[in-house]
Amino acid sequence: MKRLVALLTVSLFFFTSKAQTMNDLNKRITELEDRVAIKNVVDTFSILADTKEIDKQVLLFTEDAEVESRTNGQSMVIKGRDQLKQAFSGFLANFHTVYHQNGQQTISLNGDRAEAVSYCRVILVGKQNDKEMKTTFYVVYKDSFVKQNGKWLIKHRFSDFVWTETTPTGQ
Repeated sequence: MKRLVALLTVSLFFFTSKAQTMNDLNKRITELEDRVAIKNVVDTFSILADTKEIDKQVLLFTEDAEVESRTNGQSMVIKGRDQLKQAFSGFLANFHTVYHQNGQQTISLNGDRAEAVSYCRVILVGKQNDKEMKTTFYVVYKDSFVKQNGKWLIKHRFSDFVWTETTPTGQ
């Protein structure tokens, strides 16, 4: 009888430990999947800007998303997908070449919400005062994400254009 109780106790401990290990593993896998999905949203945003596919780009934001941009100490806030579409389209229409390079990123997850900080270099080429010019922005994006219907979307973005360089092309 003592052997049976000992065997049952060891078996129960083993299966409980195994279940806990599987729960931890599943949690870690879900966290990794969420991090990859959030990075994909940021990268897809950049690619769609480069190809000027604004209709698809705004779908990476919630319906009521806010984007706040700060450049040279001046801030502007855009609310909702319709305003985002108008602002992004109007801005990118000034350039024939758009190129984003995304760099380092940190992500903090909290259930169906996340915060991310992403660094990006944006290169824009177009005519300014009848001269072909290249403008380079160094941007820090501070994003708040929400997971809706299993998909991560940007709820709020603070775009800090920390440095700008403008030069004639060919230099």
